Amino acid sequence: MEIYRIGIDVGGTHTDAVILDASNNVIAEAKEPTTADTSTGIFNALKKVVSNSNVDKSQIKYAMLGTTHCTNAIVERKRLNKVASIRIGAPATLAIKPLVGVPEDLKNIIGKHLYIVEGGHEFDGREITSLNEDKIRSICRELNGKVDSIAVVSVFSPISKTHEERVSEIIQEELGPDIAISLSSEIGNVGLIERENATILNAAIVDVAKITAQSFVDALENEGIQATVFFGQNDGTLMSVEYTVKYPILTIACGPTNSIRGASYLSKKADALVIDVGGTTTDIGVLANGFPRQSSLAVDVGGVRTNFRMPDILSMGLGGGTIVKLLDNGEFTIGPESVGHRLYKEGLAFGGNTLTTTDVIIALGKAKIGNPELVAHLDQSLLEKIYAEMTFMVEESIDKMKTSADDIPVVLVGGGSILFPSALKGASEVIKPANFGVANAIGSAISQVSAEIEKIFKMDDLGREQTLDLAKSIAYDEAVKAGADKEKLNVVDIQEVPLAYMAGNATKVRVKVAGDLI
Repeated sequence: MEIYRIGIDVGGTHTDAVILDASNNVIAEAKEPTTADTSTGIFNALKKVVSNSNVDKSQIKYAMLGTTHCTNAIVERKRLNKVASIRIGAPATLAIKPLVGVPEDLKNIIGKHLYIVEGGHEFDGREITSLNEDKIRSICRELNGKVDSIAVVSVFSPISKTHEERVSEIIQEELGPDIAISLSSEIGNVGLIERENATILNAAIVDVAKITAQSFVDALENEGIQATVFFGQNDGTLMSVEYTVKYPILTIACGPTNSIRGASYLSKKADALVIDVGGTTTDIGVLANGFPRQSSLAVDVGGVRTNFRMPDILSMGLGGGTIVKLLDNGEFTIGPESVGHRLYKEGLAFGGNTLTTTDVIIALGKAKIGNPELVAHLDQSLLEKIYAEMTFMVEESIDKMKTSADDIPVVLVGGGSILFPSALKGASEVIKPANFGVANAIGSAISQVSAEIEKIFKMDDLGREQTLDLAKSIAYDEAVKAGADKEKLNVVDIQEVPLAYMAGNATKVRVKVAGDLI
């Protein structure tokens, strides 16, 4: 019996959907406008792609969703949980309060219940001081009925998570098993402040993730589809619904990574630069060994500095709906404002009153969509200048993302990729594969399940080989929890960074593994 899978990706302008067979051939695709509530757009795309495919619904076994719900909740400051944060780190960390540097409007929502309690560990796992369990119980009694999600953060918890786990046990004893608890040792890397920020954000979007997951499951059931559901995460791989609800922060930026993975599959390139052109933005990322190159810097999410894994993405305000303004002196500006999903109503070539980048290429005869007669009055020489500037903008971004002066393959995907020519400076070749318009949904559908861990180990304790084996084992266990088949896991990347300033031959080890679905 043939097995099919559905992939859906929610973008700022369109929600794309595909159905693939067991060999990852595209059976059907659909593109629907993204709606304000996003859920309606998902329902519409799902219904359309199922109708277009004519496949037996009972043979659709997997459904993958890449969604912007959690990102939007943080950026818009809406639908967030009532959160408390408990930092285990007094007296060592009293000098810097939680949520330092977080925008005031967000701090007013998620910063009402912040506590610092005695406890924490050194880099090598030794206790700084014992955990103040009485204070934790007192805090729980104070929070009873006031919050529905708690972030627990301990100093050097990626090295020793015993204090965080004990606090979690106490919270459940005092407040019951239904309270959502986010442990920083399971989310961020070693740096305390960024890890704390990421954990608090994770705690704040738990309910958004629950509602999104349930809505997607309901949408599938309404279509008569009994499929195992997975969500895209920001390293280009998948995680189960249970894992998503526990770690919703990992869905942030999954859209660009889905496009990068889809571009890799469609172009058969494992190493290349991917340009994903949507209706609002152009996102540029780098394929390294078939996966998105990860950022080595702290990442800003909704104005909050965090340090959980994120792809290295350069975004610019240039897409199919980007507004072009003509100035009185004969000059022009391009973006960053966009008409987004309203392009087919507001663009000049579609009967609207706004000049967009899509209108420019239609008027120049570079795309056969819309009504060219509605843009025939535009000055051709000025349009050529605008098009040259659009091309320069993307070529400049290519140069910023390359790590050497050599030209590299460039894969163009996304519905807006018709904006750009088939030759670009800095590119050894420009590939626009079949199904380029729904590469993001394809990336979602073909993704594997992965896990990544980063910990500091004392190599003197076990020796290098055994230490690396231990790190791999921990990563394997995390991948299995996320829904991977343990027999089909492979190490994607492993990095060792010696920490000469620490005793015991201390080394920071990062391991990433990925594998097929169970």
